[in-house]
Amino acid sequence: MKKENTILVVDDDPAHRTMLRTLLTGWGYTIFEADDGSTAIEKVHEQAFDLILMDIRMITVSGLEALNEIKAFNPAIPVIIMTAYSSVETAVEALKSGAYDYLTKPLDFDELRLAMERAMDHRQLREENRMLRESLGNHFDRQNIIGRSPAMVKLLEMVAQVAPSEATVLITGESGTGKEMIAGAIHFNSPRKEGPFVKLNCAAITETLLESELFGHEKGAFTGAHKRKEGRFRQAHGGSIFLDEISEMSLAMQVKLLRVLQEREITRVGGEEVIKVDVRLIAATNKDLLQEIEAGRFREDLFYRLNVVTLNMPRLRERSEDIPLLAQHFLKMFSEKNSKEIKGFTPQAMDRLLKYDWPGNVRELMNAVERGVVLASSEYLGEKDLPLVLKEGASGGKAPPEQVIPGDLPLEEVEKASILKTLQLTGGNKSEAARRLGITRRTLHKKLKKYGVMP
Repeated sequence: MKKENTILVVDDDPAHRTMLRTLLTGWGYTIFEADDGSTAIEKVHEQAFDLILMDIRMITVSGLEALNEIKAFNPAIPVIIMTAYSSVETAVEALKSGAYDYLTKPLDFDELRLAMERAMDHRQLREENRMLRESLGNHFDRQNIIGRSPAMVKLLEMVAQVAPSEATVLITGESGTGKEMIAGAIHFNSPRKEGPFVKLNCAAITETLLESELFGHEKGAFTGAHKRKEGRFRQAHGGSIFLDEISEMSLAMQVKLLRVLQEREITRVGGEEVIKVDVRLIAATNKDLLQEIEAGRFREDLFYRLNVVTLNMPRLRERSEDIPLLAQHFLKMFSEKNSKEIKGFTPQAMDRLLKYDWPGNVRELMNAVERGVVLASSEYLGEKDLPLVLKEGASGGKAPPEQVIPGDLPLEEVEKASILKTLQLTGGNKSEAARRLGITRRTLHKKLKKYGVMP
């Protein structure tokens, strides 16, 4: 049975506490109450809570005072501050004191639920990653690979099994998914980790130069070869070589690579000396090699040499649980790089990140966060700081489709169709739908009730 999350509601208004208890109990949470900051501090010392919802203005001990005491005792408990006083100064003070988020009364229930889910998700990340590290073994080096989704856990478990072997590994997946990082994790968790880890993108080198890059050349082998050069295979001796986009190799180069894998020896361009190499090969491709074989662009015998162990990188949209963690990692990285103090994302900005399809995968997310950090003018990165493609719509960066409503409908039916379509485009977010429709959330609620869409 799944454990219910425990929430401590701290508010000196009994009616507001009762409302929150009813609402949150209906959402499946176990609720505890405190009528003052001092009582909240006592309760935190008595037991651990998954989240605290706390009013900022209370008679004996204020929410800010209690926040400081609670964070000093247990900094892992996320605290969301509530207030009827929409003061920017108060909000900044609460956030600086360690509050996870800040909401104004009367509460928007959609925003409250989203903020609570984000806060508890953030709290659970460290524990889940600790458990993942234990499942992978105490000595497994993740090489900065970030992920807690089932797809990434399964992949990293396979990496932990494969890394200690000498097997050739083929990594497949779309561009931008992080295939190079997986290759690094394989090398740095292998017996070869003290040896070199040499990388080469086969698509970035012209066919005429690729052979020289891989195997080296003798002085005078071709125009511009003024001295002997050691190739990447020789440089990787005793370690691993990572060949990215291997499907871009010509068929002629594929034959030469196959020979290296079979014989474990190379010959420099323009030379005759046979050189033994001790190298583990890790290859990657964003194409379906079986389709490439069928089209005559990839050798079947090389495929079976490479395909000893295949690891598939999931697309970012298939591991959406990792988006908040990745986004926060990039936020911290680029904030430090640009000498900015940005603490996190607004709920609205994170909602955009979660609903977008990310055709460019992790690389696109990283670029989006970097842009946001550069443009951000506050301590929290908001919707306005995100790239236009994210703000136009959640599906692959396309703008929401134009609403087409027949012209012969009664006015009431036109209104109903428009509201329902807007709700669909906002993913059911009533606050956003009301904003787009130019009405209040209360008015939207009344109209939905009138149409029988909600009780």
